Amino acid sequence: KDVQKEREPHVYLSKEEVKEKIESYNSSVTDKLKMTLNANGIYTGFIKVQMELCRPITVQSSQSQGGCAHSNNETAFYLPEGCVNTLHISSTNTVREVIEALLKKFFVADNPAKFALYKRCHKEDQVYTCKLSDREHPLYLRLVAGPRTEMLSFVLREHETGEVMWEAFSIPELQNFLRILDKEENEQLQILKKRYAAYRDKLEEALGGVWKPG
Repeated sequence: KDVQKEREPHVYLSKEEVKEKIESYNSSVTDKLKMTLNANGIYTGFIKVQMELCRPITVQSSQSQGGCAHSNNETAFYLPEGCVNTLHISSTNTVREVIEALLKKFFVADNPAKFALYKRCHKEDQVYTCKLSDREHPLYLRLVAGPRTEMLSFVLREHETGEVMWEAFSIPELQNFLRILDKEENEQLQILKKRYAAYRDKLEEALGGVWKPG
């Protein structure tokens, strides 16, 4: 189970330290997603972000997709569990920019303010999660931690405020959510009806055997 962990202080590296870190990082990479140091001191690289979204997202699309609700050119649907996306970013990109780029890459129409980026760390047989501030730099965190995702990984979740901020959703989004809920409610209702119908048949069959004359 994840537990919250206080943010660690940001330690700034010198240009030489950054160069050494990148060389060490690239020597440990196993998936060819290496970092590149530019002459101006800015470096680029890749991060993987796991999508852990509980609510449906709204995608700008005119194509029909199974199990989705439609509103004009937008489609609302639930992302499958374990969905991971890879982004190519620079050391200057902030958390907020990473969230916006991730949503833009997949044509997500939802307000970026609805989402937050978390870092997940494994230390001493425990898993720690911490929400990153908008101004933190994910590629720097990736560089310092090294390429192993079991040591550090990034997770995109809904922005946790204790309650859902329904005012942040547009009218079409809310209407799509209602359609999805109606569809799920009807599916669950049909499952319950079939289950109780099967119970009723078994009971009537048992009663017929008990009260059968002779």
